[in-house]
Parts: sequence; C-alpha cells; structure tokens
Amino acid sequence: MNLTLKVWRQSGPKDAGRMVTYRVEDVSPDMSFLEMLDVLNERLIVEGDDPIAFDHDCREGICGMCGMVINGVPHGEQRATTTCQLHMRHFEDGAVITIEPWRAAPFPVVKDLVVDRSSFDRIIQAGGFVSVPAGSAPDAHSVPVRKEDADDAFDAATCIGCGACVAACPNGSASLFTAAKITHLSLLPQGQPERLTRAKAMVEQMDAEGFGGCTNTGECTAVCPKGISLDTIAQMNSDYLKANAK
Repeated sequence: MNLTLKVWRQSGPKDAGRMVTYRVEDVSPDMSFLEMLDVLNERLIVEGDDPIAFDHDCREGICGMCGMVINGVPHGEQRATTTCQLHMRHFEDGAVITIEPWRAAPFPVVKDLVVDRSSFDRIIQAGGFVSVPAGSAPDAHSVPVRKEDADDAFDAATCIGCGACVAACPNGSASLFTAAKITHLSLLPQGQPERLTRAKAMVEQMDAEGFGGCTNTGECTAVCPKGISLDTIAQMNSDYLKANAK
C-alpha cells in the first residue's frame, strides 16, 4: 500500500502548528496504524528530520494512550476500535489520511499529536475512588449485587480514559468520561457511602477544568472505543441533582 499522510506538526504548546504532508510506501495491510507511523518515523530519523510525536503504551486497546483524530474521527472510522488496534487494511491503497491531535481547550497540545490529559487525572482525584475502610477482601458471594447492576457497573468501568469523547463532542464535554467513572462506583455497594459527594465533586472539577456542557448529541458514545452508553450521563446527572438538593 502507498499512502499520503497529512499530519499535524507542532513543536510545542506555543507553536502555531501546521499540517505537513508525507508519502509512505510499501505499507503492509496487516500493520496497525501505529506501526505505520513507526515506519514513517524510522525514515524521518534516517533523513535527519524530527520524528512525529504521538502517545502510545500497551498497543492492545487497554491503556487509552493512543489518541489521535484520523480523517476527522477520533481513533478513526472503525467503530469500537482504538488507534493502536486499527489496521491499515481498513484503508484503500493510495488513500489520503489526515491525522490530528485531540482538539479541546482542556487538552493542550504538548507536541505534534501528543496532548496533556492531566485534567482527567484531576477529575479522578476529586472523587473517583472509594475511601471508606473496607478491611480485607470479602468472599465474592458475601455482598449481594443485582446482576443488572453488576453488568452496568462493569460496562462503565471499561472506560480507558482516552479522551475520544471530548475530541468528538462539539462542546468539548467530558461528561461521558466523568459519568463512566462515577457510575461504575455508584452501582456497587462499596461506592454507596460517598455516592452523592463523589458525583458533586467530580462534576464540579470537570467544570473547573474548562470542559463544555453536555447537550446529548451522542457523538461521544459513537466514537468511544468501549461503547460507553449515554445512560451513564443520565445516572451522573441524577446523582448530581440529588447531591445539590441534599
């Protein structure tokens, strides 16, 4: 496969940035998208050019590091797939591919395709944990949990914090991420003592970070590699309203 890449290059947060065109030849259809970028970077290094900076870690669709917008869609057009799990066979030979970083004010560009997502960390620090004394691990069957609640909690807990929801949202909202982190704890017995204070603290931190409000356009769940449901946002809003009323 021969491809034309239009890649966002930005040397630092204060640089204006620009799109740079690269030609990549003899790409194997079995390569992942990141492996294709590795090949390009190897060539750039040999030529004495600065390699393209991009985030990656596990390359197994687990860590959420591989965030980039491909042809206008976070993680690319393949549904329920992270960038590292996207393979080049999903593109046509001779295709022109545009690659950009997440576009959101709370995600400032560090370099090229790398953005600072520490705002997500601060939202978690505001309440995305259980701090009540729990003692040693109880037997698995000692605390009954409804099957429906267990399934919903597990689905919410699959959020990998990649930020695709923010990049896709026209408002730059982090509601899906925040809701997933709130909901997976609020549905389990261990999360009940801090349920309302957790929702209030995390939503207020999300707003303080500069993320936009949710208007239920659904773009977030459409690009989420784990398919997190909009129902989690409804659950978050319910807990937040109850916390304020109380």
